[in-house]
Amino acid sequence: MKEPAELNKHHRAEALKERVYVTFTALAVVLALQSHSEESLTAGQAAVTLAITVIGTLMAVFVADLISHLAVHEKTPTRPELLRMAQVSFGAFAAAVLPLIFIALAGLGWWEITTALQAATAALVLTLVLIGYLAIRRIHMAWWKRLIALVAEFVLGLAVIGLELIAHG
Repeated sequence: MKEPAELNKHHRAEALKERVYVTFTALAVVLALQSHSEESLTAGQAAVTLAITVIGTLMAVFVADLISHLAVHEKTPTRPELLRMAQVSFGAFAAAVLPLIFIALAGLGWWEITTALQAATAALVLTLVLIGYLAIRRIHMAWWKRLIALVAEFVLGLAVIGLELIAHG
């Protein structure tokens, strides 16, 4: 049985991992939407597409967590375990909040949808860096190793942007 401090560390790691998944998924969707934003894409369509994709991803993560729990423990999760799974899975929705706010601003006429999606892209890449920082801030390692980890995550975010641009270019 894991100690409470170890369980808390494990819970934080799971939450960060799920936020990374959702952030990369949201980034890919926002970039795909951006490639269509100059056509007839409305803010409502963009918001619905992003929300459905993120919620679908979170549901898949929750179901995968539940299935893996059943496979490993050969029993259904207890109520606290199920609540933890739900918190970890659905708590990752926070990664999509800022992009949805930017899209809502476009829907209110404050921005063009293209500008909102560009801001959402920047926010998602910065979210990846923030998640990386939160993951490594308590780790005892040299500052330059931390910097390498953050730069690597930033570069991977840029690589996703590059791949989407190639796919839709």
